[in-house]
Amino acid sequence: MTTDRYTLTALLLPAAVVFVCFFLLPLANLALIGGTGPLGWAAYTAVLTEPRYLSSLISTVLLAGATTVATLVISGISGVFLTRHRFRGRDVLTALLTLPLAFPGVVIGFMVIMLAGRQGLIPDITDFLFGERLVFAYSMVGLFVGYLYFSIPRTILTVMAAAEKLDPRIEEAARSLGAGPLRVVRDVIVPALQPALLAAGAICFATAMGAFGTAFTLATRINVLPMVIYTEFTLQANVAMAAALSFVLGAITWAVLAIARTAAGNTVAAAG
Repeated sequence: MTTDRYTLTALLLPAAVVFVCFFLLPLANLALIGGTGPLGWAAYTAVLTEPRYLSSLISTVLLAGATTVATLVISGISGVFLTRHRFRGRDVLTALLTLPLAFPGVVIGFMVIMLAGRQGLIPDITDFLFGERLVFAYSMVGLFVGYLYFSIPRTILTVMAAAEKLDPRIEEAARSLGAGPLRVVRDVIVPALQPALLAAGAICFATAMGAFGTAFTLATRINVLPMVIYTEFTLQANVAMAAALSFVLGAITWAVLAIARTAAGNTVAAAG
């Protein structure tokens, strides 16, 4: 037993050192820096008391929530469909849906500009059809499109992996008992996919909360917390406030991930 304990300690020691040096210590230092500014430790509550910070936090949470919901709906339907149906070009379609995984946020931002920027495709089409150019790349709508673009590939792969494990006999039993298509989806498919949807949704929300590259590319009139942190750090030279806002953003994201992990675990336990 003693030998096994020493072996386990030796195996866990490198991971513990990496965790302490590259996560715990930097995070503690970030928290301390956040309290060294003119506001002191009140900087951590400024995100709720200062209108500019509060509005950016609300915008960020709403944008991340909308991105998560839309991603789960699109990826859930597409993932189940691609898992259940075999057709010519299916592998090509799956590869195209997951292609954005290879693109960084800045590239996706430029793609949104080419789609809905001042000289983009959508403005050209609306100008031809209606005589007015519809430009939305540099707004929250454009950022939503960009976030949706890089969130769908991550989620659809998770959904497809979970959908492959669904037992079609359960759905057949539900249909034999008189359940319609919508009820089968609501009472059979969605509960079976719930752990995967919760996990993928949490990652999607966390990514949208902290994504910077796309927002930086489109940030003409966009007020989200990562851009506010960047402005405080680079333009205002307010390192303490940037650190405090970063810590608050990280804490909110961590809380959502923890809640989702707990909910997913409870769902699996209940299903078992």
